[in-house]
Amino acid sequence: MEFEPTRRHFLSMGASAGAMLALPGAVRAASGITDMRLLAFDGDRLLTASETLMASPDGGRSWHERPTPAPFSSIATHPARPGRVLAGLAQEGVAVSDDGGATWLRRSEGLAPGEVTAVIVAAGNPNMFYVAIRGDGLWKSEDTGKTWSLAMDRPWLDEAERDPLALASVDLETGMGGIWIYAGTEKGLTRVPDCFCRWQDVQPGNAMDALVTGDAPPAEAPLPSDEPILSLVSAPTAPSTLFAALPSGVWTSQDGGVVWAHKAKGQGRAVAVHPTDENHVVAILDGNLKLSRDGGATWTTIAVA
Repeated sequence: MEFEPTRRHFLSMGASAGAMLALPGAVRAASGITDMRLLAFDGDRLLTASETLMASPDGGRSWHERPTPAPFSSIATHPARPGRVLAGLAQEGVAVSDDGGATWLRRSEGLAPGEVTAVIVAAGNPNMFYVAIRGDGLWKSEDTGKTWSLAMDRPWLDEAERDPLALASVDLETGMGGIWIYAGTEKGLTRVPDCFCRWQDVQPGNAMDALVTGDAPPAEAPLPSDEPILSLVSAPTAPSTLFAALPSGVWTSQDGGVVWAHKAKGQGRAVAVHPTDENHVVAILDGNLKLSRDGGATWTTIAVA
């Protein structure tokens, strides 16, 4: 079913989903209507979304509202397929757009019900989607959402199953097929190779060796384990370069998540990296939309109106 929602449709749905999306660090536009918690690059266009979807073709100098089928809880794009946008919906299900958000298709048949807490498009295949369902697990589609299957249970961290709050598909040659699914949770970072054998801690060295021996050294400088990882992204042009947004700010790793550096202090909510430049980063930080052209070393504020 195709959706071309009106502004009235969006406003009628916004109030009912607001409680489910009460996370810190939202950007509120000058109009007082658009409440933005999500970021993604669709080619050169910057997308920011939650109850509405806003697109900027010029680095934030101008913004255009796009229709949405329902309030978003997560969003993903793919550098090899500009125009394709995958949205996790706050109440349940996913929607897919192939024209940059002008029109949408619901693609939820066979998917478990519940809030979609995170979505990602596979690094090597823009037709393969992964979504995390609150209280359920990690689901996979190999046909742009037409069919779904359970790929993995939720990760077990700190004596309990944890919902992925953010997902990243990372193309790393580490001995197990080269593609990892990283998950940011309320209790830190974990990952699983695309064989889906088991969730693993992020460790240095060869992943196959770590799986076989079970005694690989821990990460030297991991992300804080007492903060939720609200956003996580791998740079398409430098897959080992990761960025994460946490309540303490924006963090980055140059080695696939083994060593992390704190790049910006403040309340981080979302982060996105340009598909052709790993130094071009945008983040929601302290309720403002921030731009960095040097990999997070310095930041400027982007106006949203």
